[in-house]
Amino acid sequence: METRIEQDSIGPIEVPKEAWWGAQTERSRQNFKIGGEKMPQELLHALVLVKKMAAIANQRTGKLEAEKAMAIQKAADLLLKGEHWEKFPLVVWQTGSGTQSNMNANEVIAHLATQNDLAVHPNDDVNMSQSSNDVFPTALHIAGTFTIERTLLPAIHEMIGVLEELEENNQHVIKIGRTHLQDATPVTFAQEISGWRSALEHNENMLIHSLAELHQLAIGGTAVGTGLNASKAYEEAFIEAIGEETGIHFTSEKNKFHALANRDAVVFVSGALKALAANSMKMANDIRWMASGPRSGLGEITLPANEPGSSIMPGKINPTQCEALAMVAVQVMGNDTAIGVAASQGNFELNVYLPLIAFDLLQSVRLLADALHSFTENCLKGLVVNEERMAELLEKSLMLVTALNTHIGYDKGAEIAKKAFNEGTTLKESALSLGYVTEEEYESWVRPEKMIGDTIDDYL
Repeated sequence: METRIEQDSIGPIEVPKEAWWGAQTERSRQNFKIGGEKMPQELLHALVLVKKMAAIANQRTGKLEAEKAMAIQKAADLLLKGEHWEKFPLVVWQTGSGTQSNMNANEVIAHLATQNDLAVHPNDDVNMSQSSNDVFPTALHIAGTFTIERTLLPAIHEMIGVLEELEENNQHVIKIGRTHLQDATPVTFAQEISGWRSALEHNENMLIHSLAELHQLAIGGTAVGTGLNASKAYEEAFIEAIGEETGIHFTSEKNKFHALANRDAVVFVSGALKALAANSMKMANDIRWMASGPRSGLGEITLPANEPGSSIMPGKINPTQCEALAMVAVQVMGNDTAIGVAASQGNFELNVYLPLIAFDLLQSVRLLADALHSFTENCLKGLVVNEERMAELLEKSLMLVTALNTHIGYDKGAEIAKKAFNEGTTLKESALSLGYVTEEEYESWVRPEKMIGDTIDDYL
């Protein structure tokens, strides 16, 4: 491999001849051969965007000459097209401040911006008015905002729309409710679906509220929060520029010591992601329980036959989308634990678990967005309701006896249910044989359609 010599404050080092990076990136590449997890592209995009906004702010405040500022912006725009992320080779497991990835961005942009007689320095020009310690948290918040707003919230909204349609189409379908995995009183299938839909709506609101924390940026704090080598005018110009660029109302975190040392905003967002994961797993589990069978389970719904389910059992179809969503939920819960522990490790003026926090947060968002979309497209949209099976299980349920409580009391109702269970008879047969009700009373009082609230009245 052909190389060239690059120089930094430590000394000379050989760098691959065609590489766009410089000495500091190369040192990290050689010193941290740990795992294969590279910095997420969403974070790299945000890092480059920060460099572009910093160049604009430095030019507007008269600190950076226009020619260099324009060259940096042009280089950043080339990278923001997303075609050269291989020029950012560093792994997550590096310095805890993300300094080496910040320098990777500085060096690549400086390499692209340096032309003819214009020399652009990675530290003096591209990193002007900045430190890794305020750049990386800023990029983390921007990347989190982008991925949630552009991928996850649309996926949630899409699923809510499909659930609303399922809910509307199944208002008339009465089935047995279940608590503790045991028969309970009746519900409509629409009511069950409404629980899933409402859960997602709550999660959507939680995420939207949490974004207000991510919108507060650490930029301007530089090394330790004092803003050394930056200015208030630069900070204000940066916020103005990124608002113009993205259309998002980012603000500057008022206390930069908090902004550098604490990652509570990400913990808050991750908690909202964990809540979404929990609700998603609950829904996935409900659906795969209801689809169990097809002949030896509940069999209340049928899921799309997307692929064969067994390498040995012909004709077997498994609830694979439910399983995939459940696994994603588990991963997100694990990521939330890691993020919480990492966020607790801020010492004095800086948290040094930033790459890990960024990797786990962005992975959680990406996985949830993909899994929810896949579940909507490949499961919910093809879900078939087996009304006959629902009616059969409803008719057999012993918990319909609950309707008699207000007429004959709890104890007599329990006696009826136990007798029916022990003798294998129907509730009606048991009630009549005990003489607690007449046939006319039973038919009048034990009516499933009157046991599910007022929501079904308009559909009967």
